[in-house]
Amino acid sequence: MAKQSSSVHDLLINKASQHGTLLQADKAALLSLPFVVRRFRPGQDIVRQGDEPDAAIFVQSGMIARYHTLSSGERQYISMHIKGDMPDVQSLFLKVMDHSLCAVDDASIALFRHDVVRRVLVDRPGLSFAFWRLTLIDAAIFRQAITNNGSRAPAERLAHFCCERYTLACEMNLAEGNVCDLPLTQTQLGQALGLSHISVNRALRKLRRERLLDLRSGKLEVIDHSALVRFADFDPSYLHQSKDSDLSHMAFRKRR
Repeated sequence: MAKQSSSVHDLLINKASQHGTLLQADKAALLSLPFVVRRFRPGQDIVRQGDEPDAAIFVQSGMIARYHTLSSGERQYISMHIKGDMPDVQSLFLKVMDHSLCAVDDASIALFRHDVVRRVLVDRPGLSFAFWRLTLIDAAIFRQAITNNGSRAPAERLAHFCCERYTLACEMNLAEGNVCDLPLTQTQLGQALGLSHISVNRALRKLRRERLLDLRSGKLEVIDHSALVRFADFDPSYLHQSKDSDLSHMAFRKRR
């Protein structure tokens, strides 16, 4: 249990440090936060639309997704989150969930009680700014998703989404060479990108044919990163990555 606690706290400190300059007292405050670990199976809901949660979620492993449920039962996936993400910081201050969170694959999360986290944020302004920046980057990703789904053709839309997922996986050291996990079915990709299953299939075939990427068995392989970035018109500046990660700037310089 001590090893697991250390792992979660280290991940949380690393994430907060990417978004602010932390004092030793800030890090000590994060280390003091108690949490409970829960594991979820693929497709299992973590929190549902309309719930009033009392704990914030931090992803320890796997992938989880935000989604809306329509009256027809159809889903619209809003965003994907991986190890090191805290996808519901807003639940600290908004009482009712306006969306659901589910596990995409086998996922492990740490739950931090809202009242304890709020006290720490009041006492440690540096942490407040770091958590605030997390929500601002979430908003930037949402804005980009609106543009991507509304203005790009299916193949470019899928390519841009894959660029984003690969870049974020690299930032968290979750990629092995040019391969990272992307455990989404073609149906789920369509529900994330506003595309039919047929459109996703055609877009994926085009990207494979052009030797830009491959996606199968839950693994995304970026075959030609520079060409994929150009094809997707991917400018990663909206991800506002930490100064210690130059992957996004390197990719953008190549495109220019």
